[in-house]
Amino acid sequence: MKKLFSRSIIAIFVSCLLYNCTTIDLYEKTVTIPQHAWKSNFRPSFEFAIKDTTSLYRIFLVLRHNEKYSFSNIYVNLYVKGPGQDSTLQIQKDLTLATSEKGWLASGMDDIYEHRIELAEKQSLKAGTYKFTLEQIMREDPLQNVLNAGIRLEKQPR
Repeated sequence: MKKLFSRSIIAIFVSCLLYNCTTIDLYEKTVTIPQHAWKSNFRPSFEFAIKDTTSLYRIFLVLRHNEKYSFSNIYVNLYVKGPGQDSTLQIQKDLTLATSEKGWLASGMDDIYEHRIELAEKQSLKAGTYKFTLEQIMREDPLQNVLNAGIRLEKQPR
């Protein structure tokens, strides 16, 4: 009986290790939105360095809001400056946060919801430092009931 239990524990542990090898959380940082009211002129920036050019990367927006958030989407500008670039690339996104069928498309606890929305599919990145800046561009300014905004980067083996 003890051998069976020991083998089961080892099998579970090995399974967890193998599962976790498919994605590596390389970077995640969020900033607190002052007074939970995201003004369009408050533009959080995030910098990270890429060393591994052989892997693929996925980039996500991390957004936390409470149940009083009034919209089912958010419009954002994402500004990206990569290594060796003189100019900044601007990407406008309309991101769905909820649907009438499913409600919030987020994980939640009590009245707080967290979204991790993919901004860029798997892609290779050059080595160097990247700077990402977020700007909310909703008609409501400031955008009420937004708690945090951030960027998440995941590394995926080829």
